[in-house]
Amino acid sequence: MQEIKRTLSYGLASVLALGVLSGCATQSNTAKAPESKPAMAAQPAALAAAPAPAAAAQPATASTQHYFLVFHENGRIYPIADAKNYLAFLDVNELIYTRTRVGEGPAGETLVFGIEKKEADDLNKPAKAELLYDGKMDVSGPFYGEVVKDGRFHVFGTWQDFKDYLVNKEITYTFTEVGTGPKGETVIYAMNKKTSADGRPVALIESFKKFHSIK
Repeated sequence: MQEIKRTLSYGLASVLALGVLSGCATQSNTAKAPESKPAMAAQPAALAAAPAPAAAAQPATASTQHYFLVFHENGRIYPIADAKNYLAFLDVNELIYTRTRVGEGPAGETLVFGIEKKEADDLNKPAKAELLYDGKMDVSGPFYGEVVKDGRFHVFGTWQDFKDYLVNKEITYTFTEVGTGPKGETVIYAMNKKTSADGRPVALIESFKKFHSIK
């Protein structure tokens, strides 16, 4: 069953448990507004090289800006602005280059920013993931983003919807599909007052499926 409706609150959780879920379509609101903090000293994490995931069709265009937040079961939050790094992280649970801010998450979590290889050449400069997290970078063109928490994918097709989620700590309008994630997770599509009037967000659902190579 699939259902669109509006609810008032959905609490922020800091736990990720990716796995197979089951149930029925629901509506939810969520988010926590991150505090703007200066970047700490660079510290690349030399983790085992993550194998590249299977090629996935990118939503929108090649110039699409991406932003992802993973609330991990280890109590850390991973902001990532590169699609390849994000998909690899979901696959192997590791990032090759990172910068860490201990205790600077919204509830005292450690932040682990994913850094692209080209950004690692100058670690004195903030990475794109840091700029987006700190509110020092805006997106004017095509956008696609996801938040992974509580074993669920929250999918965003516009930067404004993503910002509203962070500022308001909730998603007012959503469309939820149970068991349609890459490993059977629940997928919650963020909508707004205008897009919710159109019903099922067909284009955003298709973008999610293409991004994760789901047929």
